[in-house]
Amino acid sequence: MNIKFLVKLGKSGNEIGEMLVQVYGDNVMKKTAVYKRVKHFSEGRESVTDEERSRRPATSRTEENIAKGRQIVRENRQLTVRSIAEQVNINRETVRKILDEYLDMRKVCAKMVPKELTKEQKQRRVFSY
Repeated sequence: MNIKFLVKLGKSGNEIGEMLVQVYGDNVMKKTAVYKRVKHFSEGRESVTDEERSRRPATSRTEENIAKGRQIVRENRQLTVRSIAEQVNINRETVRKILDEYLDMRKVCAKMVPKELTKEQKQRRVFSY
């Protein structure tokens, strides 16, 4: 609020910085921060909070990418995480999370397998011995 007040009085960034040092001593903000705020208030802003911006989504774990990953793994369970990531065009860590959290799969001997066997798979294992 002090900076906003001084800008409205017509003080320069340098003058404002010196006044803040006189009042607050070593606890004053850095000069670059003072100049930045002076600029914002000089341009007519009334608040120092950031304005809302459009950003890209925080995650690549979309339904579309999960479906693509599921399809790729169904076609070839021996693919590496890297090759799946390249095909879907997302990073490897996201592919790992999709495989683990959404598809319940993990890597076993270079092959993607479900974490838990279905009843049918369990029966096959019992009768194959």
